Amino acid sequence: MTDPRHALGLAAEEAVASWLGRSGWTVLARRVRSAAGGEVDLIALDPARTLVAIEVRARRSARTGAAAMTMDSSRVRRLQSTLVAFAATAAAGHRGLRVDLVTAEPDAARSGRWLVRRIPDIGGR
Repeated sequence: MTDPRHALGLAAEEAVASWLGRSGWTVLARRVRSAAGGEVDLIALDPARTLVAIEVRARRSARTGAAAMTMDSSRVRRLQSTLVAFAATAAAGHRGLRVDLVTAEPDAARSGRWLVRRIPDIGGR
């Protein structure tokens, strides 16, 4: 039996990848792991050709807190390390590196719909 949290995460990643694609981004890889133990949900080129590691965080309800509040500095460092390792071997030309967080949370006004929000450059704070 599949863990419902895992299924939710995969569905959120797919929704975010589609949303980014419609916004002019190119998704290059999904669920990228590095030798150092990090994992990135999505790696994409944004319209300005910045190579971006995207952490997708989803919640079924706001009861357990906002999805954006689940990130900590050690997780951001692992995302950055994984992105650097990917960039060293990537064939895609890019103009820089960045880590973004994308949250998917329920839309209280529309049942069954999600609010997707991108928080850029969480590693640069």
